[in-house]
Amino acid sequence: MPDNQQERAAYYAKIAKRDVSALWTTRLVPPLPKDAVKAVPHLWDFENVLRPTLFEAGPLITAHEANRRVLTLENPGLGGSHRILDSLYAGLQMLLPGECAPAHKHSPSALRFVIEGKGGGWTAVSGEKSYMNPGDFVITPSDTWHDHGHDGDGPYFWMDGLDIPMVGIFGAMFFENYPEDRAPLKRPSGDSLARYGANMRPVNESWSKPESPIFSYPYDRSREALEQLRKNNEWDPFAGLKLTYIDPTTGGSAMPTISAFLQLLPKGFRTAVYQTTENTVFSPVEGTGRLIVGEGEVRRTIAWKPRDIFAVPCWVPYSLEADGDAVLFSYSDRVAQQKLGIWRERRGNAGD
Repeated sequence: MPDNQQERAAYYAKIAKRDVSALWTTRLVPPLPKDAVKAVPHLWDFENVLRPTLFEAGPLITAHEANRRVLTLENPGLGGSHRILDSLYAGLQMLLPGECAPAHKHSPSALRFVIEGKGGGWTAVSGEKSYMNPGDFVITPSDTWHDHGHDGDGPYFWMDGLDIPMVGIFGAMFFENYPEDRAPLKRPSGDSLARYGANMRPVNESWSKPESPIFSYPYDRSREALEQLRKNNEWDPFAGLKLTYIDPTTGGSAMPTISAFLQLLPKGFRTAVYQTTENTVFSPVEGTGRLIVGEGEVRRTIAWKPRDIFAVPCWVPYSLEADGDAVLFSYSDRVAQQKLGIWRERRGNAGD
């Protein structure tokens, strides 16, 4: 031990009053993500926990009064910080027949993944209304007016995924309510998909925004793509058959800060152990199976079923196992990490 400990302690106490600190006394960059990431792998049971809990809120508060009737998914490792993972937000939203979730806009980007609904539920983004069905993926770009409504029967449930923690780091948080409940519609339903969803675009029309011009990606189209591709029998040992939602004008991610995916695992398939720096949120659409997550003494198995939501933090090794054919939606911060040049993956065990 140095013989000048008292002098050092006095020095550190003195400089603290000058709003500086000694870098050599801290470790700002740990050797591995596990020393920095606080989130833990976790599953939220939709049928037995989330759905009944949110349904209880129905008679207590309207969607209009709440602005958005949402239960935030709190990761147990993040101490009630309104995050499902260190860089991502997730919530479960419910809309009842005849309800209105009034129009607003905000700087964080959002996605909707529809979990339950029998028809009639819709979201309007940038003046275009899209009716939603289970499995549909819908984006709400930053600073765009959007509102929700329900013209049908039975409750609607969808998962909201946002980049709030990322935007919060920069401090660039903005929120604004529209003067009326509904923002005006400018185009007919399905307009963006017709313009850009067939590998075509109107002549003399261009798109330069950072998000996809398509706001709604119907599940039936995405599911059919997986079914067609399975005929090639080209299974990735670490992902099965996995597709990413893209901006058709660039081939890049549909959202500038969040990547979204749909993957198919055939009956009995178990992925090889995979690690990635991206934080990932999953929601199974079809099938049942297990998440095998962690390593050593903290390795555990988590059973999942359709409509559950589970999270895998940065650099935690995991594999997925399907009982029968299974389809899973997921979203992550991959595209943001890739733009920053920090994304990496490890395909296989550390010793492989």
